[in-house]
Amino acid sequence: MFAPQKILILRFSSMGDIVLATPLLRVLHSRFPYSKIDFVMRKEYAELIRNNENLNHLIEFDATNGFSGLRKLKTNLRAEHYDLVIDIHNNLRSRYLRWMMQAREVVVISKRLFARTMLVRFKKNFYKNTISVADRYIETMQEYGLKNDGKGLELSIADGTRLKAFSTLKNLGIQQRGTLIGLCPAAKHATKCWPQERFTDLGLKLSADANTQILLFGGPDDKEKCMAIAHAINSVRGEGVATNLSGELSLLENAVAMEACSLIVTNDTGLMHIACAMKKKVVAIFGPTVGEFGFFPVGTQSIVMERNGLYCRPCSHIGLNTCPENHFRCMNEIQVEDVIRSIRTITTQPEVH
Repeated sequence: MFAPQKILILRFSSMGDIVLATPLLRVLHSRFPYSKIDFVMRKEYAELIRNNENLNHLIEFDATNGFSGLRKLKTNLRAEHYDLVIDIHNNLRSRYLRWMMQAREVVVISKRLFARTMLVRFKKNFYKNTISVADRYIETMQEYGLKNDGKGLELSIADGTRLKAFSTLKNLGIQQRGTLIGLCPAAKHATKCWPQERFTDLGLKLSADANTQILLFGGPDDKEKCMAIAHAINSVRGEGVATNLSGELSLLENAVAMEACSLIVTNDTGLMHIACAMKKKVVAIFGPTVGEFGFFPVGTQSIVMERNGLYCRPCSHIGLNTCPENHFRCMNEIQVEDVIRSIRTITTQPEVH
């Protein structure tokens, strides 16, 4: 069998997709321990795998440079003479790069486009089974003998990042004096968001226990939503019971903060996959998307909350800005009490190591 000496992986974004690629990096390095393995990705997500011991070199692409930047990247990559290119993105940028590099062999992920289109548009399910995107990435290399090792997602966090995260948490007044529960109430697309008022109600019910603190996770764009939820909880339970971390931490610093939590309740978002990588118990709330698309939690104890049996679901594989049917039943019919029951169920389950 062909044993590649220089391997290049293409996956530009996004947060969750990058984290889901970490099992591929691990088993690829295990299969070809003496090969040089490089990874191309957008620089805003590079922190997630910059310290990954299974990589030789991380190539950070600045998308703001447009096509001229992509063309320069192509020239630099072509000069490296990779003999195997693994395209687990398969978009216009990655196709351009792989076509121009003249690698000896190229493998490309199957996105199951036909099955996905039939399910979203016509509600006809042609998926033979439900496979995580993490497994689909490894499946791309099955002819090279790669198999999932079952160790799940992973993140390599430097000591300096941990210290910085601890310092930020301390400055925000977070002192773990009981149970920390993380809430991730935002997402890139509005239809992936369980209603804000329900996250607020959930936080209030969880914090009725005086030993429970709530941490709100999100990015800079989520600050207003997370702040409103934290304020509503604190106005009832007292200052400092809920803390808004959105925009305060880097991607890996969020992972450090999640590590201190006993549980994460989250929408279908990249932060959910970070929680999975930290092996936290996860209650995930899914609305317009379904398990067949491959983005359910993987590699940790989890419960997925979803409204099965709706005629309109799934309406998208990535989420939309508004509900096409104007009723948003997929999220509105998931009640706070339903989530509470799932939290009770998963918190009574013994830890799995």
